[in-house]
Amino acid sequence: MPVNEGKADRIIRVIIGLLIILVLGIALPGTEKWWALVGLIPLITGIIGFCGLYAMFGINTCPLKTGNKPSQR
Repeated sequence: MPVNEGKADRIIRVIIGLLIILVLGIALPGTEKWWALVGLIPLITGIIGFCGLYAMFGINTCPLKTGNKPSQR
């Protein structure tokens, strides 16, 4: 799976995911706490560096590496 998130994007996603889990886990009462699991989406995408929505819309915030240039024919 190709990486399509840059370093800053990944850090922001991990922080937001953790905050969502923490805040909703504390703020919501009883069985509504499961909504905190929504924070797993940005957390996991930030950890693995791949966002399915980015891929679907052709967005890529990851800078290209110089060794991975496409071959010119």
